[in-house]
Amino acid sequence: MNDSNENNETLLDTSIVYDYKDFPDKRSGRCDNCGEANFKSSVKDYVFLRECTKCGLKKSI
Repeated sequence: MNDSNENNETLLDTSIVYDYKDFPDKRSGRCDNCGEANFKSSVKDYVFLRECTKCGLKKSI
């Protein structure tokens, strides 16, 4: 996972799950760290979790 940000400084810590209300997307539908548009989605205890497939950044929506 660290190789995906070789040229770019990591903006957000990928080990933390961010709340979408506090950290909305800078570009709609894109990851704030790497700009990727592909996400894995899951729901647990009525919480929708979105994870970037490239860098692993997670947001609860």
